[in-house]
Amino acid sequence: MRIDLMAGATISAAWPAPSPQPLILVFDSGLGGLTVLEQVRRARPDARYVYVADNAAFPYGGLSEPALVARVLAVMERLLALHTPDLVVIACNTASTVVLPSLRQRFVTPFVGVVPPIKPAAAATRSKVVTLLATPGTIARSYTRDLVATYAGDCDVTLVGAPNLAGFAEAEMAGQPVDDATLSAEIAPCFVMRDDGRRTDVICLSCTHYPLLLPRFEALAPWPVTWIDPAPAIARRVVQLLGPSAEEMEAAPDVLGTFTAGAGLSAALERSLAVRGLRSLTVEAMPLVRQ
Repeated sequence: MRIDLMAGATISAAWPAPSPQPLILVFDSGLGGLTVLEQVRRARPDARYVYVADNAAFPYGGLSEPALVARVLAVMERLLALHTPDLVVIACNTASTVVLPSLRQRFVTPFVGVVPPIKPAAAATRSKVVTLLATPGTIARSYTRDLVATYAGDCDVTLVGAPNLAGFAEAEMAGQPVDDATLSAEIAPCFVMRDDGRRTDVICLSCTHYPLLLPRFEALAPWPVTWIDPAPAIARRVVQLLGPSAEEMEAAPDVLGTFTAGAGLSAALERSLAVRGLRSLTVEAMPLVRQ
């Protein structure tokens, strides 16, 4: 049975009703969730936000599934105690597919996850040649292949597991971008030309880090394609769960940014975060002990 990652929980009777100005916690292993945060803030500009990067454990793809479940449950337990959010967005495909069932079983707080956007891609394509660009871990999971079979059975879908793009996005945010040739080589497998002349016309960005690089993807693409970002759909689901902004509510203050390790918080990265509204940064140290 496929788990509905996007649905989130309904607001449980065991959980207090959301306040008129709810607190939304957006969680990722690193900086990719900033792309989701941006869309959710547009949808609920009045809400209060905490953005958490579990950078002590980045990247999550390097952990076994049992280790990842244990890690996210431990971090989330502390975060929920500290912030008592009205809703948590798991802005990470890896954590969504692996950990969401355990989170929903352990905590009454509603959680919304990230789904590879294969369904809208199948609806948008004209050539029926589609690429799903993700991390190797997401590509390997049966959940992803099930989505493709369910929603894109009539499409020619290429699955591309990019081993380096998330790291490239983190470097971009820190003011250390990779060169065009390196980035171009990473996305080259996404562009497929079939013998009958049909070619890729839609690419699903199935890692929240990847939209951070979208302007460069567009510039380096060998031909124009439609790039599909799941973040707007996540924002719509948040509004469905918490309701729309009250007209009389003013915009909330800046986002609180929290990291589980202080390493890498350079001046250049802090400037990039400030541009995205994270002007107050804290470190909630939670070192990862790798077995």
